[in-house]
Amino acid sequence: MDSSTWELIRHNLEPMLVATVKETLPLTAISFCIGLVIAVFVALARMSTKWPLAAVARFYISIIRGTPLLVQLFIVFYALPELNIVINPFPAAVIAFSLNVGGYAAEVVRAAILSVASGQWEAAQALGLTYPQTLRSIILPQAARIAVPPLSNTLISLVKDTSLASTILVTELLRVAQLAAAPTFDFFALYGVAAVYYWIICLILGFAQTRLETRLARHVAR
Repeated sequence: MDSSTWELIRHNLEPMLVATVKETLPLTAISFCIGLVIAVFVALARMSTKWPLAAVARFYISIIRGTPLLVQLFIVFYALPELNIVINPFPAAVIAFSLNVGGYAAEVVRAAILSVASGQWEAAQALGLTYPQTLRSIILPQAARIAVPPLSNTLISLVKDTSLASTILVTELLRVAQLAAAPTFDFFALYGVAAVYYWIICLILGFAQTRLETRLARHVAR
């Protein structure tokens, strides 16, 4: 790379970092938190003995897992305006990513809940706890420990998936790299910098995941 390319990289390091902090990370965090709430409710609905509720949950999971995330983004941002539902880029991305995370994480949460020993439910009933009390105080805390590794992987995948938000005009990390590279066509250099930013974020999250798993394992061992 020549000096002009290095200068272009140096000039855009800060704007790309700002986009990461102000757009990419908030988009990831908000979408994951909302998606996790959706996942819990969908998982419980999927396990319900009321077949209409279970059927709706299965249908939702099937739609989310059976369609590309990019198509889901386009439906929320480009197709809904045809129904007079206009959503700004960032909220549209949050909606699409949250629904996507909810569909994928629902099966993770369901499997974690089912892995809790049935004796825990029986003990809760013997203590006179209601179904919501049992879930909140006994089942979900144990299921959370089991679900940490796969949910952490979902979070890491979501960080990378946020790059798709550039297709609906969200000025996140990749979008800033695209705009900066367009005048000079130095796409390789700036996309490479964007890749390094994503990589660093995923490394940090991977390290945090390992530490969390270690702490939870120690807690269970005690």
